[in-house]
Amino acid sequence: MAFDPSMTTSGPTAVPGATPADERAVTPATPEEPTIGRLVSDATRDISSLVQNEIALAKSELKVSIKNGGTGAGLFAGAAFLGLLAVIMLSIAFAYFLVMAGLHEAWAFLIVFGVYVLIAALLALVGVKKVKKVRAPERAIHQAQEAKTVFRRS
Repeated sequence: MAFDPSMTTSGPTAVPGATPADERAVTPATPEEPTIGRLVSDATRDISSLVQNEIALAKSELKVSIKNGGTGAGLFAGAAFLGLLAVIMLSIAFAYFLVMAGLHEAWAFLIVFGVYVLIAALLALVGVKKVKKVRAPERAIHQAQEAKTVFRRS
């Protein structure tokens, strides 16, 4: 078969011997207009995908935060335990200091015990006063009720 320059093709819709300007006239470039239903469907799908991706992101961030929070809580628990041991040792040292001052051992340890009972009573009294000041979040409840009524009207 011999080469014929009039049979050149410049694309899948080319007509033999046609120029590129003729080709544009043969294949119109107007896309199909989407329907409202298709637009709503696409928007719903995109919003659903966005929400799912946001939830996945929140889950991954929470996993990291929970891991760090658990590690921090464990370290705080260890510090609290060592602090408790330190208080016990300090109490014993204070009692023996009273013994060195001339008190009998029983009286020295009883005085340390009494000091701790007084501190515990004082902390409990302050704690009860603070707990009595706790109130419900009235403004937040009121705003939630207002939002509920607004959504019912819509």
